[in-house]
Amino acid sequence: MSPDGRQIAYLGYDDRKLGHHVTKLYLLDLASGRSTALAESFEYSIDNVAWDRDGRGLFVGYDRHGKGHIGWISARGGEVQSLVDDLGGTSMGRPYTGGRFHVGNGRIAYTRGTEYRPSDIAVFERGRPARVLTDLNTDVLGSKRLGKVEEFRVKSSADGLDIQAWIVTPPDFDPSKKYPLLLEIHGGPHSAYGPQFAPETQLYASAGYVVVYVNPRGSTSYGQAFADHIHHNYPSHDYDDLITSVDAVIARGYIDSERLYVTGGSGGGVLTAWIVGHTDRFRAAVVAKPVINWTSFVLTADFSPMFVNYWFPMKPWEPGAQEHYWRRSPLAYVGNVSTPTMLITGEEDYRTPISETEQFYQALQLRRVETAMVRIPGASHGINARPSHMLAQVLNTLAWFERYKPESGKGD
Repeated sequence: MSPDGRQIAYLGYDDRKLGHHVTKLYLLDLASGRSTALAESFEYSIDNVAWDRDGRGLFVGYDRHGKGHIGWISARGGEVQSLVDDLGGTSMGRPYTGGRFHVGNGRIAYTRGTEYRPSDIAVFERGRPARVLTDLNTDVLGSKRLGKVEEFRVKSSADGLDIQAWIVTPPDFDPSKKYPLLLEIHGGPHSAYGPQFAPETQLYASAGYVVVYVNPRGSTSYGQAFADHIHHNYPSHDYDDLITSVDAVIARGYIDSERLYVTGGSGGGVLTAWIVGHTDRFRAAVVAKPVINWTSFVLTADFSPMFVNYWFPMKPWEPGAQEHYWRRSPLAYVGNVSTPTMLITGEEDYRTPISETEQFYQALQLRRVETAMVRIPGASHGINARPSHMLAQVLNTLAWFERYKPESGKGD
């Protein structure tokens, strides 16, 4: 509600049955009942909104190119003005975007995240620089040597699409040496990574891996058109975006191309399973909480109506549907897999039910591909909800990759 009680600000979109819709900001005039979209051409989803104290404008939260912003827009319309670009640090585990802010008495308090710390609380007033009020993790991280996080960009080999990615190098990184590379793929698929602190990527870097994480096509924070590349077309050229990013890092000269590894969870698990069905370049893979068979998934997952109606052009029983569902299923390519593959899923995962994991595990067993299945008791889709579960995933992943180092040959 606006300070004068005449308008309501709300978020929404016109439903076009897309896998992802950019969320817009609207004002509802209570006297006339008329809604008006503010900054209708703004390309980024707004996920938080608050009036300023005089009612002349609104503060908005949004992600742009992997970074969380707080902006301001006049209630009369116009462009969104970015005020800060370090909103974030609230996702523990992987480097996802996301953060919150609150407005009171003309000041904005928000969660401020960096590549090297989880969120602290910062405060600012419009037109003045932010002040960080807390220092919550120096006691834990102040004595730790963390991996350096570096952004890079590539042009996808599929069509030249601009792709943003990051590298995390080991704490003792020496570019004259050769390192194993670990590709870590985000879920969603409509979500985004960014320059945020992440225990998982830092743990992998501390174990000696150069970690690469990417926002392939379909990721959020790049506008509607970027997300639409995978509408009814997932997985597809997002595979090329990932492989192009890996090749760009190999070209820097400090990667041992015989030691490439890949992992990812949820949508990243889908893409990891897709990768091992399309290339044998990776020595080992860890597929976390994946979808393996789209037909069984859309009929067992908790969001079944959304997946059936938004992610596919037809119901799985309709004429011609099975060809589309099967062509996008990693299970269709299991006959190509030779990469040793571990699967990790929580036993109480209702988003990507463990039956998906069981299908891929059984298929790999039937093909005599080296595989293992880790079932985490009590864990839901959000494995990182408990630190012990996150460590179970990370340590099993590292153990699997270490088992398939070139010098050790195949596992016992």
